[in-house]
Amino acid sequence: MYSRMLVLQFQKTEVEKPIVCFLASDFNLTFNILKATILPRKEGVMVMELSGTRKDFNRGVRYLKEHGVQVQPVGQEIKQNRTKCTHCGACTAVCPTGALFVKRPEMTVGFNKKRCSICGLCVPACPPRVMEIRTVGSAVPR
Repeated sequence: MYSRMLVLQFQKTEVEKPIVCFLASDFNLTFNILKATILPRKEGVMVMELSGTRKDFNRGVRYLKEHGVQVQPVGQEIKQNRTKCTHCGACTAVCPTGALFVKRPEMTVGFNKKRCSICGLCVPACPPRVMEIRTVGSAVPR
């Protein structure tokens, strides 16, 4: 399974078309919309996690671009400050992808960046505030 976080920017002529729905039906991709600002007759921005085989993923992204959608990788990442972590596990309870997990038998919190969808739910859930969102490269449009 191949999965990436993307920022999609829709031209105002395309926002009323069900372009994203075709990613599932025509390209066998799954998507999780994390943030979207799309208004009729105005440009729109959507942050999503897109998953499927690498071949289907590439075909789906090509389809988006052919329909005038600008596609960019997400310019953020989640960082864990391991030296301050108390390994309480509060972050693991809210992590929807399982990127944060309790290692057994050590009972320490592990973090798999590849599984992280950068949803940010772990940041406020962490009592010692060891999880943080950092901007890398170009920032995600707000």
